[in-house]
Amino acid sequence: MTKPRKTAKPTGSAADFIPPRPTLNKLRAASEGCRGCDLFKVGTQTVFGEGPASARVMVVGEQPGDQEDKAGRPFVGPSCKLLDRAFDAAGIDRDDVYVTNAVKHFKWARDARTERRIHKTPNAGEIRACQPWLEQEIALVRPQIIVCLGATAAKSLLGRDFSVMKQRGVAVASSWAPAVIATVHPSAVLRAPPDQRVIAERMFIADIRKVARVLDKGSAAAKRGTSRSRKFSAWETSEPPSAISNASTRSSRA
Repeated sequence: MTKPRKTAKPTGSAADFIPPRPTLNKLRAASEGCRGCDLFKVGTQTVFGEGPASARVMVVGEQPGDQEDKAGRPFVGPSCKLLDRAFDAAGIDRDDVYVTNAVKHFKWARDARTERRIHKTPNAGEIRACQPWLEQEIALVRPQIIVCLGATAAKSLLGRDFSVMKQRGVAVASSWAPAVIATVHPSAVLRAPPDQRVIAERMFIADIRKVARVLDKGSAAAKRGTSRSRKFSAWETSEPPSAISNASTRSSRA
Protein backbone atom coordinates (compact mmCIF):
# COMPACT_ATOMS: atom_id res chain seq x y z
CA MET A 1 0.00 0.00 0.00
CA THR A 2 1.47 3.36 -1.02
CA LYS A 3 0.75 6.77 0.41
CA PRO A 4 -2.12 8.42 -1.52
CA ARG A 5 -1.39 11.45 -3.66
CA LYS A 6 -1.84 14.77 -1.91
CA THR A 7 -4.24 15.81 -4.64
CA ALA A 8 -6.64 13.03 -3.61
CA LYS A 9 -9.77 14.04 -1.73
CA PRO A 10 -10.43 12.86 1.82
CA THR A 11 -13.40 10.52 2.25
CA GLY A 12 -14.37 11.78 5.70
CA SER A 13 -13.72 8.60 7.66
CA ALA A 14 -11.07 5.93 8.11
CA ALA A 15 -13.93 3.42 8.11
CA ASP A 16 -13.68 3.51 4.30
CA PHE A 17 -10.26 1.86 4.55
CA ILE A 18 -10.87 -0.86 7.15
CA PRO A 19 -10.16 -4.24 5.47
CA PRO A 20 -12.53 -7.20 5.79
CA ARG A 21 -11.77 -9.62 8.63
CA PRO A 22 -9.17 -7.22 10.04
CA THR A 23 -6.08 -8.19 11.97
CA LEU A 24 -3.50 -5.79 13.37
CA ASN A 25 -1.17 -6.51 10.47
CA LYS A 26 -3.94 -5.96 7.92
CA LEU A 27 -4.97 -2.73 9.61
CA ARG A 28 -1.41 -1.45 9.70
CA ALA A 29 -0.98 -2.11 5.99
CA ALA A 30 -4.35 -0.58 5.10
CA SER A 31 -3.70 2.53 7.18
CA GLU A 32 -0.83 3.48 4.89
CA GLY A 33 -3.38 4.42 2.24
CA CYS A 34 -5.78 6.20 4.57
CA ARG A 35 -7.22 9.51 3.44
CA GLY A 36 -10.06 9.75 5.90
CA CYS A 37 -9.16 13.39 6.62
CA ASP A 38 -6.84 16.04 5.20
CA LEU A 39 -3.97 15.10 7.52
CA PHE A 40 -2.69 12.49 5.06
CA LYS A 41 -1.51 15.49 3.03
CA VAL A 42 0.43 16.88 6.00
CA GLY A 43 2.12 13.94 7.69
CA THR A 44 5.08 12.14 6.18
CA GLN A 45 3.40 8.77 6.70
CA THR A 46 0.76 6.99 8.73
CA VAL A 47 2.01 6.01 12.18
CA PHE A 48 0.03 2.97 13.32
CA GLY A 49 0.09 1.31 16.74
CA GLU A 50 2.68 -1.22 17.88
CA GLY A 51 2.74 -4.01 20.42
CA PRO A 52 1.52 -7.54 21.12
CA ALA A 53 -2.03 -8.45 20.17
CA SER A 54 -2.42 -9.94 23.66
CA ALA A 55 -1.26 -6.82 25.54
CA ARG A 56 -3.09 -6.18 28.80
CA VAL A 57 -2.33 -2.45 28.63
CA MET A 58 -3.06 -0.15 25.72
CA VAL A 59 -1.54 3.34 25.76
CA VAL A 60 -3.30 5.95 23.63
CA GLY A 61 -1.58 9.25 22.91
CA GLU A 62 -2.76 12.22 20.89
CA GLN A 63 -0.90 11.91 17.58
CA PRO A 64 2.62 11.11 16.36
CA GLY A 65 5.13 13.88 16.91
CA ASP A 66 7.93 15.06 14.66
CA GLN A 67 10.26 12.16 15.42
CA GLU A 68 7.48 9.57 15.25
CA ASP A 69 6.35 10.98 11.89
CA LYS A 70 9.83 10.58 10.47
CA ALA A 71 10.42 7.14 11.99
CA GLY A 72 6.96 5.77 11.23
CA ARG A 73 6.66 4.41 14.77
CA PRO A 74 4.68 5.62 17.81
CA PHE A 75 6.41 6.86 20.95
CA VAL A 76 10.07 7.25 20.10
CA GLY A 77 12.48 9.81 21.49
CA PRO A 78 12.39 11.51 24.93
CA SER A 79 8.67 10.86 25.54
CA CYS A 80 9.21 7.15 24.96
CA LYS A 81 12.13 7.09 27.40
CA LEU A 82 10.03 8.72 30.11
CA LEU A 83 7.15 6.33 29.45
CA ASP A 84 9.54 3.37 29.66
CA ARG A 85 10.94 4.67 32.98
CA ALA A 86 7.42 4.97 34.35
CA PHE A 87 6.49 1.43 33.33
CA ASP A 88 9.72 0.13 34.79
CA ALA A 89 9.07 1.95 38.08
CA ALA A 90 5.55 0.50 38.17
CA GLY A 91 6.74 -3.02 37.44
CA ILE A 92 4.82 -3.26 34.15
CA ASP A 93 6.53 -5.31 31.46
CA ARG A 94 6.95 -3.13 28.36
CA ASP A 95 6.28 -6.24 26.26
CA ASP A 96 2.78 -6.31 27.77
CA VAL A 97 1.93 -2.86 26.39
CA TYR A 98 0.42 -1.82 23.05
CA VAL A 99 1.04 1.83 22.14
CA THR A 100 -0.93 3.89 19.64
CA ASN A 101 -2.45 7.33 19.05
CA ALA A 102 -5.96 8.72 18.63
CA VAL A 103 -4.84 10.32 15.35
CA LYS A 104 -2.41 8.47 13.07
CA HIS A 105 -0.92 11.43 11.15
CA PHE A 106 1.27 14.26 12.43
CA LYS A 107 -0.48 17.64 12.28
CA TRP A 108 2.01 20.49 12.17
CA ALA A 109 2.79 23.97 10.93
CA ARG A 110 6.13 25.42 9.82
CA ASP A 111 7.82 27.76 12.28
CA ALA A 112 8.22 31.05 10.42
CA ARG A 113 11.65 31.68 11.98
CA THR A 114 13.16 28.21 11.69
CA GLU A 115 12.76 24.94 9.82
CA ARG A 116 11.11 23.30 12.82
CA ARG A 117 7.71 21.66 12.44
CA ILE A 118 5.43 22.88 15.22
CA HIS A 119 2.82 20.52 16.65
CA LYS A 120 -0.82 21.48 16.14
CA THR A 121 -3.69 19.87 18.05
CA PRO A 122 -6.06 17.77 15.90
CA ASN A 123 -9.59 19.12 15.67
CA ALA A 124 -12.81 17.21 16.38
CA GLY A 125 -13.36 16.35 12.71
CA GLU A 126 -9.87 14.86 12.36
CA ILE A 127 -10.27 12.85 15.56
CA ARG A 128 -13.67 11.58 14.42
CA ALA A 129 -12.35 10.61 10.99
CA CYS A 130 -9.45 8.65 12.49
CA GLN A 131 -11.33 6.93 15.30
CA PRO A 132 -12.25 3.76 13.35
CA TRP A 133 -8.56 2.76 13.41
CA LEU A 134 -8.46 3.11 17.20
CA GLU A 135 -11.76 1.28 17.60
CA GLN A 136 -10.41 -1.65 15.60
CA GLU A 137 -7.18 -1.73 17.62
CA ILE A 138 -9.14 -1.86 20.87
CA ALA A 139 -11.47 -4.55 19.53
CA LEU A 140 -8.56 -6.77 18.49
CA VAL A 141 -6.24 -6.26 21.47
CA ARG A 142 -9.01 -6.26 24.08
CA PRO A 143 -6.83 -4.64 26.75
CA GLN A 144 -7.65 -4.93 30.43
CA ILE A 145 -6.84 -1.25 30.84
CA ILE A 146 -6.43 1.72 28.51
CA VAL A 147 -4.11 4.56 29.50
CA CYS A 148 -5.00 7.86 27.83
CA LEU A 149 -2.10 10.29 27.62
CA GLY A 150 -3.33 13.87 27.37
CA ALA A 151 -6.66 15.57 26.73
CA THR A 152 -7.12 14.59 23.08
CA ALA A 153 -6.79 10.87 23.79
CA ALA A 154 -8.95 11.05 26.92
CA LYS A 155 -11.74 13.04 25.29
CA SER A 156 -11.78 10.75 22.24
CA LEU A 157 -12.71 7.80 24.48
CA LEU A 158 -14.26 9.33 27.60
CA GLY A 159 -16.16 12.27 26.15
CA ARG A 160 -15.50 15.91 25.41
CA ASP A 161 -16.41 16.98 28.96
CA PHE A 162 -13.77 14.75 30.53
CA SER A 163 -11.02 16.70 32.32
CA VAL A 164 -7.61 15.07 32.66
CA MET A 165 -6.50 17.53 35.31
CA LYS A 166 -9.58 16.85 37.46
CA GLN A 167 -9.69 13.08 36.96
CA ARG A 168 -6.12 12.03 36.26
CA GLY A 169 -5.16 8.70 37.74
CA VAL A 170 -8.80 7.68 38.36
CA ALA A 171 -9.91 4.32 36.96
CA VAL A 172 -13.12 4.72 34.94
CA ALA A 173 -15.15 1.75 33.70
CA SER A 174 -16.01 2.02 30.03
CA SER A 175 -17.34 0.01 27.11
CA TRP A 176 -13.86 0.33 25.60
CA ALA A 177 -12.15 -1.61 28.42
CA PRO A 178 -12.82 -2.70 32.00
CA ALA A 179 -10.83 0.34 33.11
CA VAL A 180 -9.56 3.54 31.50
CA ILE A 181 -7.08 5.80 33.27
CA ALA A 182 -6.10 9.23 31.97
CA THR A 183 -2.98 11.18 32.78
CA VAL A 184 -0.85 13.86 31.15
CA HIS A 185 1.23 13.17 28.07
CA PRO A 186 4.96 12.56 28.74
CA SER A 187 5.78 15.48 26.44
CA ALA A 188 3.90 17.80 28.84
CA VAL A 189 6.11 16.55 31.66
CA LEU A 190 9.22 17.23 29.60
CA ARG A 191 7.98 20.75 28.81
CA ALA A 192 7.48 21.60 32.48
CA PRO A 193 9.67 24.41 33.87
CA PRO A 194 12.97 23.07 35.24
CA ASP A 195 11.98 23.79 38.84
CA GLN A 196 8.75 21.79 38.41
CA ARG A 197 9.91 18.93 36.23
CA VAL A 198 10.93 16.58 39.03
CA ILE A 199 7.52 16.89 40.67
CA ALA A 200 5.75 16.51 37.32
CA GLU A 201 7.68 13.32 36.58
CA ARG A 202 6.93 11.89 40.02
CA MET A 203 3.21 12.57 39.52
CA PHE A 204 3.28 10.91 36.11
CA ILE A 205 5.02 7.82 37.47
CA ALA A 206 2.51 7.72 40.34
CA ASP A 207 -0.31 7.57 37.79
CA ILE A 208 1.35 4.67 35.96
CA ARG A 209 1.76 2.88 39.29
CA LYS A 210 -2.02 3.14 39.68
CA VAL A 211 -2.29 1.31 36.36
CA ALA A 212 -0.19 -1.50 37.84
CA ARG A 213 -2.46 -1.68 40.88
CA VAL A 214 -5.52 -1.99 38.65
CA LEU A 215 -3.84 -4.85 36.79
CA ASP A 216 -2.97 -6.59 40.05
CA LYS A 217 -6.54 -6.20 41.28
CA GLY A 218 -7.87 -7.63 38.03
CA SER A 219 -5.48 -10.58 38.21
CA ALA A 220 -6.54 -11.30 41.78
CA ALA A 221 -10.20 -11.19 40.79
CA ALA A 222 -9.54 -13.56 37.90
CA LYS A 223 -7.89 -16.06 40.25
CA ARG A 224 -10.99 -15.95 42.43
CA GLY A 225 -13.02 -16.98 39.41
CA THR A 226 -14.56 -13.57 38.83
CA SER A 227 -15.68 -13.08 35.22
CA ARG A 228 -13.78 -10.48 33.20
CA SER A 229 -16.88 -8.33 32.78
CA ARG A 230 -17.18 -7.91 36.57
CA LYS A 231 -13.56 -7.36 37.52
CA PHE A 232 -14.07 -3.65 37.96
CA SER A 233 -17.70 -3.59 39.12
CA ALA A 234 -16.79 -1.49 42.15
CA TRP A 235 -16.01 1.45 39.90
CA GLU A 236 -18.35 3.83 38.17
CA THR A 237 -20.00 1.99 35.29
CA SER A 238 -21.74 4.83 33.47
CA GLU A 239 -20.29 5.34 30.03
CA PRO A 240 -19.25 8.88 29.11
CA PRO A 241 -20.39 10.20 25.74
CA SER A 242 -17.91 10.27 22.91
CA ALA A 243 -15.83 13.35 22.19
CA ILE A 244 -17.71 14.02 19.00
CA SER A 245 -21.30 13.22 19.87
CA ASN A 246 -23.83 13.58 22.67
CA ALA A 247 -24.83 9.96 22.16
CA SER A 248 -23.47 7.17 24.32
CA THR A 249 -20.07 5.83 23.33
CA ARG A 250 -20.34 2.91 20.92
CA SER A 251 -18.40 -0.10 22.09
CA SER A 252 -15.96 -1.58 19.61
CA ARG A 253 -16.35 -4.86 21.48
CA ALA A 254 -19.89 -5.43 20.24
